[in-house]
Amino acid sequence: MSTTDPENISAAGAGALEDERASKAQSADERPDDPSAAPQHSRIETSSYHATHASVPASVSAPAVPAADALLRVGTPQHSQRKPRSHHAPLSLGARILSVLEIPILVVVPAVMVALLFSSRQDAAGIQLLVAISSLGLFFGGYEASRSSLRQIMPTVVLAALAAASRILFAPIPSFKPVSAIAIIAGATLGRRSGFMVGALAALTSNFFFGQGMWTPWQMYAWGLVGYMGGVAGAAGFFQDRHGQVRRWVLLVAGLCAGLLFGAIMNTYDILGFVRPITLEGALVRLGAALPFDVVHAASTSLFLIVLYEPWVKRIERIVRKFALGG
Repeated sequence: MSTTDPENISAAGAGALEDERASKAQSADERPDDPSAAPQHSRIETSSYHATHASVPASVSAPAVPAADALLRVGTPQHSQRKPRSHHAPLSLGARILSVLEIPILVVVPAVMVALLFSSRQDAAGIQLLVAISSLGLFFGGYEASRSSLRQIMPTVVLAALAAASRILFAPIPSFKPVSAIAIIAGATLGRRSGFMVGALAALTSNFFFGQGMWTPWQMYAWGLVGYMGGVAGAAGFFQDRHGQVRRWVLLVAGLCAGLLFGAIMNTYDILGFVRPITLEGALVRLGAALPFDVVHAASTSLFLIVLYEPWVKRIERIVRKFALGG
């Protein structure tokens, strides 16, 4: 029989189709009903799905948003998650007391000096020296007790070093010193307490070059008070108008007043310590001899303030803003 005959071809095709159906039916009969006989990868996927969804009830299942938020927190730099730290530790009771007594500690020195001028005590010089040292010690103790951080202290130390170096630099010209101007700038930008510390430390450290003596505490107090008053004036807004423009005429007056204030304290120390007996004529002679030096100091302070105030204040205030410093 020929294989090309159409009838034979139809019969062969029908036979092949029957064989294929029989083979499929047999394979279906041989497939086990036990799900454990399923392919391995199907069992793994099925068990993972049921374990994931059956172990966590729908009422407590975590939404997708907190999980995504956790992933974002993991990818965020650590410094952006930190809370800003304060540059001041909590003050102790002693520190709070000294802070309250800050102004009386400074005022008691000139008050005692004036009282001693009108007394006839022979030990006036020793009393005034003891009062000045006690005042400085209490002020320094209050500053130390404030527990300022290193970044808070460093600008004060740097300005004190600059003031001391400038005093040595201008040593050939009597009384022509930028120390008072730098102390005022420190007080106006870093706060009145920092202004006091700059003036006092500048006097103390520069006297290791000029020589220490019983005049050192008085110079420390006088320049410290100048810096403190500069801080008070700066906080009151005397040096700049509401638009931020520097009032140069105020700087001129402030420099003159600072020079005369420093001279008044040092001249009073000089009269109490070296004029015997203390009389009006003797005091006037001492004041007349010191007047030219006081005038030069006052004029130089005004000059240095006008020249240095604006550029230095801009740079110091930028540091204050950058590191969140305060007075």
